[in-house]
Amino acid sequence: MVNYIVTVATSNLAAAGTFNSVCIKLVGTDGESERTWLIGFKGPFAFFSGAVSSFTVSCPDSIGKLVLIEIDKLLPLLFFEDSWFPAKVEVKSPEGDTYNFPIHRWINDSEVHRFREGTALRMFEDNHHLGRYNRKQELKQREEDYRWDVYVEGIPHCIESEDPLSLPDEVQFSYTKTTEFLFTASTGLVELQLKGLSDCTDNWLDIDAIDQVFRYKRTKISEYVQEHWKEDAFFGYQFLNGVNPMLIQRCSVLPNNFPVSDDMVSLGGQRSLADEMKKGNIFLCDYKRLDGLKTNIINGMKQYLMAPLVLLHKTPDDQLMPIAIQLKQTPADDNPIFFPTDSEYDWLTAKIFVRSADFNEHQLNAHLLRTHLLAEVFAVSLLRNVPMVHPLYKLLVPHTRYTLQINNLARSRLISETGFFTKFVASGGEGVKTFLKRSLPSVTYRSLCIPDDIADRGLEHVPNFYYRDDGLKLWDIIHRYVQGVLSFYYKNDTEVDKDSELKDWISDIFEHGFLSQAGTGIPESFTTVAELVKFVTMVIFTCSGQHSAVNTGQYDYGGWMPNTPLTLQRPPPTTKGTTSETTMLQTLPAVNATVNGMSVMWLLSRQSTDSVHLGQYPQEHFSEKMPCKLIEDFQRELQVLSVAINARNNTLEVPYTYLDPMMFENSVGI
Repeated sequence: MVNYIVTVATSNLAAAGTFNSVCIKLVGTDGESERTWLIGFKGPFAFFSGAVSSFTVSCPDSIGKLVLIEIDKLLPLLFFEDSWFPAKVEVKSPEGDTYNFPIHRWINDSEVHRFREGTALRMFEDNHHLGRYNRKQELKQREEDYRWDVYVEGIPHCIESEDPLSLPDEVQFSYTKTTEFLFTASTGLVELQLKGLSDCTDNWLDIDAIDQVFRYKRTKISEYVQEHWKEDAFFGYQFLNGVNPMLIQRCSVLPNNFPVSDDMVSLGGQRSLADEMKKGNIFLCDYKRLDGLKTNIINGMKQYLMAPLVLLHKTPDDQLMPIAIQLKQTPADDNPIFFPTDSEYDWLTAKIFVRSADFNEHQLNAHLLRTHLLAEVFAVSLLRNVPMVHPLYKLLVPHTRYTLQINNLARSRLISETGFFTKFVASGGEGVKTFLKRSLPSVTYRSLCIPDDIADRGLEHVPNFYYRDDGLKLWDIIHRYVQGVLSFYYKNDTEVDKDSELKDWISDIFEHGFLSQAGTGIPESFTTVAELVKFVTMVIFTCSGQHSAVNTGQYDYGGWMPNTPLTLQRPPPTTKGTTSETTMLQTLPAVNATVNGMSVMWLLSRQSTDSVHLGQYPQEHFSEKMPCKLIEDFQRELQVLSVAINARNNTLEVPYTYLDPMMFENSVGI
């Protein structure tokens, strides 16, 4: 007889343990063990949360190199069947070899579950017939568990699911996340102490009244926003370092529909628009995708949403100052261009319409479409097409955590017919679907890769652009990590080209995420290691840092409603000199829209206590020494970047923290 020492580690997640009995079978290249009931001195406590328990499995002879294990649970008398979340199984063979079997999933039934040894294998090197068979069976089951669905024609596809409980157990929220995160506006209203105002359809009578509801929950940045929201310099600053740094671009030629001339603007000294454009000092924000969008009816009133054009000037002291605003796309006598020299409320009202347009553009394009919906496509394609033993699965699965459930909740509670957007946001209802369809063609591969995007928008040399500075450094760190891992497994381009599971993964993304539109530049297949590395870098960056950049600051910049109105109740002025504080207050959202918006932004800006920050991988999927070392290197580089960001922020009046790797998660989980 020969003995195998089997060590089972149960995850320390809440409710991860089981009272059920556990059986195991070891399968090797030369045979297999008997199905063995794991009985140890710990008795029923052997598989409690966080427990690590060892057992002996005996075989008449060596069964060779281990290929996989089979695990099932037994239901003892007097006990009900429960759920169990084993983290991994380690097996020491009589020859002295140690085999690791990553599991990291819920086992809820008495069926037999098979898990591969942790050494990563591409399909073309998976030589054992049992391994190949298990690989095919795993993907066959995953195709059943993760089905594509079409939420709205013309936008990225999603997973087929009726509600969070219909999702596979392995992608649902943890018990901790579930108990902490009740995704309802009511929860936020209670936390913000605004419950009594959620049904009030009155207008705000003065700014002090808004301050009274804002005072219950503040952040340092939200307080700064309240103090400075009227200032031109802060208005310009937000295009670079607010929650939507994705629209601004260098302007070298004025659009034909934005007839601004030198005699209209003040650039200081003898500067002309043409000269300043040549020097790279003029910038444009064009909200053309909002043009003609059907707006919502809120509290029985038609809402207003403009498609502005904003011209900005980089001053000699490196401030980005707005110099002209046109609120509609088509020039006309009733569509005046507003300037800082206009009356206080003409200019402030114009900026309010821009900030409202920015809220709608940001939420639906920069946030929902470019991070949430794409992250779901990346996740579903991975789970459908790539088995657990594949190196790509091991590399990317931590970056899918909670994404499918958070998106399910977004569809049901934010953009559904009864959701927050439909009730309180100018673009809600029909406008959401129309805008998402309009926006998808702009989601090109280059726009998703921050080095390319910054270059294409001509923003390489803009001063005080912390999203760019931190984002480029973060991209480089992720790229080095991905390149190290994938180059370890793919020694040459031929190995990439012949990996059919990689082909299936990117093909699914191209078809279901980008609707087979070749004009987006999204690859339809990979032929080189470099192509694969860049795409995987983009996936990780999108699911982690980019999502944080457009999500985490929502309450910081939107908690003070006048800075970021989610809707507006009056049309813009058609002639100058007709605005006042009274008309501004009548234009701003009603009380119920304001407080519900504050509630949702508060909820979406929070992290749960079981957040897993970028580069932290408590679920160990890799077994080989090299990828494990590369993870350690990755973590060290992220720590160095975090220290540098914090040192920089200590010198800033408004710190930029949204790309600090110690502050955001691996995945789109909020």
